[in-house]
Amino acid sequence: MKTKLIILLLIFNCSILFAQEVKMNTTEIEKFKKDIVTGSKKIETLTADFTQYKVMSFLDKPIVSKGKLYLDNPKAMRWNYTQPIDYSVVFNNGKIYINDEGKKSKVDLQGNKKFEKLNQLIIGSVSGNLFDTNDFDISYVKTDNSRIAKMQPKLKDIKKYIKEIQLTFYTGQSSVTEVKLVEPSDDYTKILFTNKSLNKSINASVFNP
Repeated sequence: MKTKLIILLLIFNCSILFAQEVKMNTTEIEKFKKDIVTGSKKIETLTADFTQYKVMSFLDKPIVSKGKLYLDNPKAMRWNYTQPIDYSVVFNNGKIYINDEGKKSKVDLQGNKKFEKLNQLIIGSVSGNLFDTNDFDISYVKTDNSRIAKMQPKLKDIKKYIKEIQLTFYTGQSSVTEVKLVEPSDDYTKILFTNKSLNKSINASVFNP
């Protein structure tokens, strides 16, 4: 009897969970896209704290990382990881600079189209300026307090790494609050942004290698 009760509770809870997401109608989609595209064009700089959850099927718990994001839209971006290790990734001047606890490396985006596309995806995801593209099939859903764009890549090179990108915007906000990158294996990375600050001056040295 207890087992049946538990199963019924799980089914009920799952039903509520799925019922929270509702497809947007055409009018809602157009308004959402207009709001986000207009808002993203006003974003010159963005700083935010972030918490990253890496979920993999063979691990019991997600790998949790924390740090700070700096964006000079659309020219440069820095992911500054502070927990559990010091690690930074800088996108600037057509290159990716990685500093892994003092061990530095560099990738030239101009000679690597995959990394160049990845750079565009990441910056576009953070700023929300990804909708004006033919590279994705996009569906739109809403909850009580958010609007979500679910983007499936069309390009084969991207499909190898990403099954879907989900961008979550809290109602009334034009900058993304949550980014979820789902891999073909259904493992995923979810990044939650907090303490966001828009259009405040960022020292240029932040984007140095």
